[in-house]
Amino acid sequence: MSPAVQTPRVPPGQPAAPVRGILLIDDDTDMGEMLAEYLRPEGFQLYLAHTAKAGLERFSEGGLVLVILDVMLPDRDGFSILQELREKSRIPIIMLTAKGAVRDKVTGLEAGADDYVPKPFTPVELLARIRTVLRRGQPSRFGPPFLVLDDLVIDAGSRTVECSGKPIECTAAEFDALHGLASAAGQVVTREHLSRLALGRSPYVADRGVDNLVSSLRKKLGPTRDGQERLRSIRNTGYIYVRQTAKHGEEPQS
Repeated sequence: MSPAVQTPRVPPGQPAAPVRGILLIDDDTDMGEMLAEYLRPEGFQLYLAHTAKAGLERFSEGGLVLVILDVMLPDRDGFSILQELREKSRIPIIMLTAKGAVRDKVTGLEAGADDYVPKPFTPVELLARIRTVLRRGQPSRFGPPFLVLDDLVIDAGSRTVECSGKPIECTAAEFDALHGLASAAGQVVTREHLSRLALGRSPYVADRGVDNLVSSLRKKLGPTRDGQERLRSIRNTGYIYVRQTAKHGEEPQS
């Protein structure tokens, strides 16, 4: 797919300014062309996809720093696309919703969107949201790259998980949440920290994003060999990975 607007040629001898690719998945052609023109001088190259299929194909090509995704598309629901993208990547995603659609906002944020912008909006507002989301960056991951806790093995380099000798398929957010909890095994990790680590956002009122991640991990990992729960909820605070054995090179905690 070609970008909506070509970047200007750079005169010989002058270094090219970095251009950041943004994918807009929206069937409003006029709005897309207008945004492409507006964002180009700001250092962004906007790629337009008017269907979910075209958007996912362009996303798979890479070279993007952010995705802007409309809730209403002709061939698929925007939330299902959001979920599919979140299973593959933690790239920042801004959702476009109908004005006043509070339910869409909550659904999008719970599914992993970084922000939402209600329609209609101005290019100035969208640019401000883009810059804010990109400034947040990726939350820092803490802990060693390789962890062994009883029958659980986590390799942060390859982003793989094994439990009782069997591979466990995790989404990007589930992996980040599990790595964060396992790295701090025996200690409470707050919902605030887990939300920033795995979902890239601060939790909001009634946010169930972290709870849903932990619930999914419990189902995938199951109990420990002695039948105990791995992930324990600490009321009004967060979660703890119940430590069974010491990590390599450390003494067990009492």
